[in-house]
Amino acid sequence: MPEGDTVWQTAQRLHTALSGTPLTRSDLRVPKYATVDLTGRTVLDVTPRGKHLLTRIEGGLTLHSHLRMEGAWKVYTEGARWTGGPGHQIRAVLGTADRTAVGYRLTVLNLIRTEHEDSLVGHLGPDLLGPDWDAVRALANLLADPSRPLGEALLDQRNLAGIGNIYKSELCFLTGATPWLPVGALPPDRAARLPTLAHRLLTANRARPVRTTTGRPGQDLFVYGRAGRPCLRCGTPVRLADQADRPTYWCPSCQKGPHN
Repeated sequence: MPEGDTVWQTAQRLHTALSGTPLTRSDLRVPKYATVDLTGRTVLDVTPRGKHLLTRIEGGLTLHSHLRMEGAWKVYTEGARWTGGPGHQIRAVLGTADRTAVGYRLTVLNLIRTEHEDSLVGHLGPDLLGPDWDAVRALANLLADPSRPLGEALLDQRNLAGIGNIYKSELCFLTGATPWLPVGALPPDRAARLPTLAHRLLTANRARPVRTTTGRPGQDLFVYGRAGRPCLRCGTPVRLADQADRPTYWCPSCQKGPHN
């Protein structure tokens, strides 16, 4: 599932391609919206909200999409071949005179009144890359259920919005705790730094083509995707296990706490 920085980058590409120009093409390929025609309306902005995308359109409408595990928005110039997947995977097409945005494998697609956006994203916690970011509230949300495993608490978008499985594993490593450690068992100083660390990592990566948490060329991530390979800090083989059906990576020497 795309992380918050990936969704932020997608929003920037869509905003640059579509905003400020009337739509000349509109095709929503889901039964509920098959007859909707947005041509002639202008895209006002494309805003990320955690892992959600809000495409706001003239006339008080918002096209809401979520990439889930395999979804993607691709932008093509006029006449370019669409290469994001087979045609039957296309769920949305929005085009202007010189750019076309194509949404592939969008299992979540809603067209709502802009004034009702909160019905879809109002449950989210502070957005790590949004204007509502609030580290104090994010920390309070994380600690509200002290017995919950740290990894699960970080992935819960109601606590703070934008963390996916990669950042979950990397943040747990940088905090020195396994993803199975109850969040209430974190030393207070480490817990207090966690939201700020998450915000710093996503902010640093939102404009990068390749995500990194290490700052080391050629070694982009500390533990994620490195099962069986030496920990970049201590050399102990990185381990892999599922947590709530998500592949989870950690170093058994550098990170303290229970594990699967």
